[in-house]
Amino acid sequence: MTLTALLLILIVTLAFGLPIAYGLLASVLAVIVLFNPGISVGMAAQTLTTANDSFPIMAVPFFILAGLVMGRGGISRRLFEIANSLVGHIPGGVGVAAVLTAMFFSAISGSGPATVAAVGGIMIPEMVRLGYSRRFSAALIAASGTIGVVIPPSIPLVIYGVVTGTSIGDLFLAAVVPGILMGLVLIAWAVVHAKRNSIPSAPKATWRKRLRALNSAKGGIMLPVIILGGIYGGIFTPTEAAVVAVVYGVVLAALIYRELPFQPLVETFVSATLTTSALMFIVAAAAIFGRVLTIENAPEAIISALSAVSTNPFVIILLVNLLLLLLGTFMETIAAVTITAPILVPVLSLAGLDPVHIGVIIVVVLSFGFITPPLGVNLFIAANVAKVKTGEAIVSVAPGFILLVAVGLLVSFVPVLSMVFID
Repeated sequence: MTLTALLLILIVTLAFGLPIAYGLLASVLAVIVLFNPGISVGMAAQTLTTANDSFPIMAVPFFILAGLVMGRGGISRRLFEIANSLVGHIPGGVGVAAVLTAMFFSAISGSGPATVAAVGGIMIPEMVRLGYSRRFSAALIAASGTIGVVIPPSIPLVIYGVVTGTSIGDLFLAAVVPGILMGLVLIAWAVVHAKRNSIPSAPKATWRKRLRALNSAKGGIMLPVIILGGIYGGIFTPTEAAVVAVVYGVVLAALIYRELPFQPLVETFVSATLTTSALMFIVAAAAIFGRVLTIENAPEAIISALSAVSTNPFVIILLVNLLLLLLGTFMETIAAVTITAPILVPVLSLAGLDPVHIGVIIVVVLSFGFITPPLGVNLFIAANVAKVKTGEAIVSVAPGFILLVAVGLLVSFVPVLSMVFID
């Protein structure tokens, strides 16, 4: 009864438009007052206070700040210029360059919405200029932004690692191939769309222009190398890598490129602070919500429910994918990861999956919620940049959504795609 009430109250609060953090807290407090489920208000307050008291989770605000600094410091424009100079002349080349830029920026920001916001303002006008419709341009950029929470440094993977005690370095390594697969299917979509609609390619760039673009973008290209190379080389932890990324980004954008003077730099820090505050509030609220779920034996209840349906690992994995798809449509990814990770790890472990693989599945499938309403943050941002109605963008993104779901299923049922680099 308590578990049912908890979930119903959450659904009702979200249906009335209450922010996810407040909805989580409201449902927990209502259940404490009405049912007293073995947790006091004092214990809830203590959990809220200590939920973010973790060294690994400190990577989150620094990766957010690094992404904003690099996005506002001219890095995304330079990345697009190098990608477009290399592939812009092939069929669908500008669309391909847009996806490649989003993938590379994902390796800087660790955030889907940040990726869409940073690169959409540059790529969407260029795609429209070359003949792509505004609707398709918005759809492609929004879909490409889902890679932002998969390719390392992925913020949701950091949260999953903190919640479950899984190695963040292993999670980052395991997400590389799935992230690349997501990019490849979107590249194929862009190429097919361009051919079907006879969209012209950009003129072929000379090698001098390519080298000039590469020289201009080399600072941004080096950042993922520094972050991931430092982590896997044992030079620093993921949290320390995030700090290095911030320092590197500030030096590059403010001192070398000189595109982020003092006042805009201060505004960037303020924006990162506000974003981090909201995100950490969600993590704290999701932590107390997850604690109530644990006290009410939600993991055991879900395992029993799935076992009643089938004990076949294939069916269990498929049902979990459906659950995550549904959850991603209305719940912010960080909150969803915090709540579902402790529940789904034992469930999918029964199907023989490794915790690292499980983390990749959860984050990949939840990422699709960025392009599905009512959440659909990526879609809303891209539609606003492209100046199209959200409904039109939703229709246009459907083929991309189907392709990404196919990748999610492939990653779920073929563990080697995630575990190939894991010892």
